[in-house]
Amino acid sequence: MSDRAASAQKDLDRQKADFGDDAGERKLELLRVLDKRRLPRAADVLLLHEALCFLRAYPDDADVLAQVERMLDAFDQRGDLRRHCAALVNSGVAGTPTDFAFYPPTAAWLARRCAAQLTIDWDAFEQHDKLEPLLPQLALYCETPALDEFDFGARGWIEHMKSPDETDAAFLIRRFDQLPMTSFARETLLEDLDIPFRLSPGPRVPARTHEKLAGATIAYQSSPLRRGRPSIPDEMARPPFAFQALSPRRGQAVIDLARCAMAARSRDLDAFAYGDRNDVRIVDCGGGLNIAYIGVIPERRFLLEALYGFLMLKNGVPVGYGTYTGLFGSAEVAYTVFDTFRAGEAAGMYGRVLANAKHLFGFDTFMVDPYQLGQDNDDAIRSGAWWFYQKLGFRPREAELLRVMRAEQKRMKAKRSYRSSAATLKKLADVNVYLHLDQPREDVVGVLPLANVGLRITRYLAERFGHDRRKAERTCARGAADLLGVRCRRGFSTGERLAWQRWGPLVMILPGVERWPREDRQALAAIMRAKGGRRESDYLLRFDRHRRLRKAIQALAQD
Repeated sequence: MSDRAASAQKDLDRQKADFGDDAGERKLELLRVLDKRRLPRAADVLLLHEALCFLRAYPDDADVLAQVERMLDAFDQRGDLRRHCAALVNSGVAGTPTDFAFYPPTAAWLARRCAAQLTIDWDAFEQHDKLEPLLPQLALYCETPALDEFDFGARGWIEHMKSPDETDAAFLIRRFDQLPMTSFARETLLEDLDIPFRLSPGPRVPARTHEKLAGATIAYQSSPLRRGRPSIPDEMARPPFAFQALSPRRGQAVIDLARCAMAARSRDLDAFAYGDRNDVRIVDCGGGLNIAYIGVIPERRFLLEALYGFLMLKNGVPVGYGTYTGLFGSAEVAYTVFDTFRAGEAAGMYGRVLANAKHLFGFDTFMVDPYQLGQDNDDAIRSGAWWFYQKLGFRPREAELLRVMRAEQKRMKAKRSYRSSAATLKKLADVNVYLHLDQPREDVVGVLPLANVGLRITRYLAERFGHDRRKAERTCARGAADLLGVRCRRGFSTGERLAWQRWGPLVMILPGVERWPREDRQALAAIMRAKGGRRESDYLLRFDRHRRLRKAIQALAQD
C-alpha cells in the first residue's frame, strides 16, 4: 500500500504544473488516493505537502481546490507526518517544529501570538553566558540578595523567575520589553544574545500548510502556465487592474500573513516585522495574482530612502516576497519566489513587480544588488540568477564586466548548450546591475553615495554640539522650523513630529536652503511631514518633484 502511495505521490509531483485537457481529473484521482494512504518516507510526505500548496495557488477547478483544502486542513493529523515529524524540523509544515533565532521583533510577535509554543533551545544557545550578567536587570532590586548568593545559571534563574504558566522564552521576551530603554537599544541587546528558539506545533503557530488570505477571489488555471520571459516595455505599458487601499484591520491581516510566511520558512524581513497597518495596499494584476504592498511604521523608516515590502499572492496564497528601497525615482529591488512555487510564473510575476513600482511609486530605474545575483548566495549561482536579470535588461555599469557578459553571449550563441561557469557567475555578481526605463543617469540608488549625507550630518553635529545630541535635536528642529517658515507644529501627528526631529539637522546643512523661494521651503516642510505621514510613498513622490532638494542632497552626497 505504501509503494502505491509513493508512486501516486511521484505522479502528482510530476503533473502538478500541467494544465488543460483532463489534467484536473488526473490530479483529483491522485489526490484521492493519497488522501487515504500513508507515505513511507519523510521526503515523500514533504513532496505531497508541496504539491498540495502548489495546487492551492494554482487549482485546475473547484473540485481540485476543495480536495486540496481538505487535505491541507487535516495534514497535521496524518499518521505518516506524525511518524516522520522529527525529520521534518524547519519544514514549515503544520504539526512540525521550527528551530530558528528569530529577530527580536518577530520573537516578540510570536510571544503574543502563540506564547505557549515558543521556548528557548538551551542546547543550541551559545551566548547564554552573556545572559547571566543581565539577570539583575530582569529582576527587581529586592531579588538581588538571592542573585548574589545562588548560582543557578541563566536557565535555572529564568525557571525560578517565570510564572508556572509561561515559557522561558515568553518570560524573557516580555521582561526585556518592560525595561526602560529604546526599542533600538533593546533589539541590539537581544540580537547580541542571538537566542535560538523552538516553535512547537500548536494553534496559531505559523505554518506554510495554512497560508492563505481569507476572502481571495479564485482564478482557476485551465491552460498551460506562462513561463516565458516578459517584455519589460509591454509590462510597463500595461497598468494594474486596480489598486485597493486596505483598512487598518485588513492591513493588519495582510501583515500577519506576511510575517507567518517568513516565520514558517525560518526567515525574517524588517519591512514585514515593522509593517504599518495604515499603509497596506493590494494591486490586482489579473489571473488571480495580487501583490500586497506594506509600508513601514514611521519609527523604522530610513532617513532618506523609502522602504516597502511586498507579498505576492496567487489566489490568496503567498508565493513570494520582496522589497523596494527607493529614492530619486529609482529603487533597489529584492525579489524571491518561494521554492514551492518556482514551477509557476516567476518571470511573469517579476514583470508585474517592476511595472507596479513604476505606477505606484514613480520609479524609472531599478537596481539589483550582488547578493541577489550570487555574491555569497550559492542558490543564486546554481540557478543562474545573473542571466535571469540580464535577459530582462539589467546591466552592470563596469566596462570590464560588460566585456565579460558579451564574451559569454558569444559562447552561448556559438554553442546552445553552453552555460557560464560558477567562477564566471561569481565574477559577474560582484557588482550591482541596473535597468533604466529612460535614459541612464547618475542620481540613482546604488550609484549616489547617500551614506555621505549621514557623515556630513555627523560632522556638523560634532562641531556644534559634541556629546549633547539631545540639545542638537531640539535646536535643529527649531532652526528648521524658522528656516522653512513653520510657526506651529501642534497639528503634527506623532510620526510627523518624529520625522521633523530626524530631518532637522539635515535641513540645517542643506546648501543654500535659506535662499530658496518661499514655495520651495514650504514644499520641503511638506516633504518632512510626509516622511512621517500615513504613506511613505507620498514622501517619495513629493521628494522627486522637488528639484532644489534633489540637487542639494546630491551635492551633500558627492561632496
